[in-house]
Amino acid sequence: MSNSRLNKNGITENREIAPGVFLLSFKRQYDFIPGQIIGLTLDSNDREPRLYSICSGTGENVISVLYNIVPGGKITGPLSALKPGDHIFTSNPYGRFTVQPQKAFWIANGTGIAPFISMLRSLSDYSGFLIHGGRGEDSFYFSDELSEALGQNYIRCSSTMNKQGYFSGRLTSFLLNTDNLPADYRYYLCGGAEMVVEARDILISRGIPYNMIESEIYF
Repeated sequence: MSNSRLNKNGITENREIAPGVFLLSFKRQYDFIPGQIIGLTLDSNDREPRLYSICSGTGENVISVLYNIVPGGKITGPLSALKPGDHIFTSNPYGRFTVQPQKAFWIANGTGIAPFISMLRSLSDYSGFLIHGGRGEDSFYFSDELSEALGQNYIRCSSTMNKQGYFSGRLTSFLLNTDNLPADYRYYLCGGAEMVVEARDILISRGIPYNMIESEIYF
């Protein structure tokens, strides 16, 4: 981790927004660039905090992270039990998965949506696309906000549903079949390693230059 000093933060909210998925917020103490990550831990002596993308806009007075409970995980179970007024420890923000001033495709699965929520809330004039892969309806976090902001440029890909308003299939299937992949857009990928690697390979095979693809893998 690039920051060894940890900040003590008081939790303002720790809300379950979908089964097993939480949005945790704490009072903002530092600036950040949309797309950056922070290390988060319950132990001030921990030198390997769990890494999370910031899920709030630069104009908000809190910093939020989105996480799901991982069975047997190091931190998510205890984290989900915290209440407002409890404390966590975080690093300063860092990372290079940050938005560039050009049109883009944002591509995510699961909680990989987090950095794109930060980007959307921080930008005044985003005109690109967001492709989000999930299973059931409750896995498309912030869908009302995204639908209102992006309209038809918000594409939900469901591997289990065949329903109006959704692409029926994985997001990688959407990338294989869509005719709309401009080579002059920048492509941001965030999510599980399998999705990110597969999506990147598809984009390259369809003529997207490698240097126009940015990726962030969740472990």
